[in-house]
Amino acid sequence: MTVLPPWLIIDPLLQQWLAEDIGRGDWSTQALGLTQVGKARWVSKQTGVIAGLPIAARVFQLLDPTCQFQGLENEGQTVQAGTVVAEITGDLGNLLTGERVALNLAMRLSGIATLTQAYVQAMPKARFAPAAFPAQFVDTRKTIPGLRLLEKYASRVGGAINHRLGLDDAVMIKDNHIQAAGGITNAVRTVRQNIPYPLTIEVETSNLTEVQTAIAASVDIIMLDNMGLEDMASAVKLIRQANPLIRIEASGNVTIETLPSIAATGVDYISSSAPITRSPWLDLSMQII
Repeated sequence: MTVLPPWLIIDPLLQQWLAEDIGRGDWSTQALGLTQVGKARWVSKQTGVIAGLPIAARVFQLLDPTCQFQGLENEGQTVQAGTVVAEITGDLGNLLTGERVALNLAMRLSGIATLTQAYVQAMPKARFAPAAFPAQFVDTRKTIPGLRLLEKYASRVGGAINHRLGLDDAVMIKDNHIQAAGGITNAVRTVRQNIPYPLTIEVETSNLTEVQTAIAASVDIIMLDNMGLEDMASAVKLIRQANPLIRIEASGNVTIETLPSIAATGVDYISSSAPITRSPWLDLSMQII
């Protein structure tokens, strides 16, 4: 089950986006003087994974608390072109006013869920032992400002695991932090003295020497960034032998085609921004009945 953030957090975003679109008034709708109750349906014009219907429902309910939005497909469900994914009953004017914001969000989130599912499904499954390929697919913080909570939600709908939602979730010491601090050892030591419990510490490494330094620093997670497969496999072996409790993340140059080879090195997590940054929208349309 994928859990939405509370409406307390989402509603101000939706209100802001509605205000942006409506401006000083929806003249196209208001000038028609529509006051009657209307019905509409949402149809998917492409095959893909549905995400964001509860959020779309909330858009209409903010405009019309009596609006009834019935999602006909579950979040994460793959639908075919021509599928009716939702039916809506409410004030006809508000249905037309909220149409664009609601559709934009659902199309964006469904596109992310669709591509994410393709990446997750490309992960190899263990054939002979449950732990043969332990890797899980993880997203990143490369999101559109203002949309992160919802884009990360769509990523989970597609089957991925969320990485940090924000800088305050965990410590990730990247190459620029290491450069600024004068090395991995000093960066980890200084950070450990100043962060609250129980934040985890992850360190980005790009070669085996840095991996050995990160192991010696007893970090929680080691990221293998843009490493070749041979070095990645060697790094996993080093880490497992030194400290099996350290988790291992692979990142950089991750594609659907390279996922199986990366997973075969034995890493715990494979992270990529692609399902969020490169996903096309899933084409949905609203039809007034």
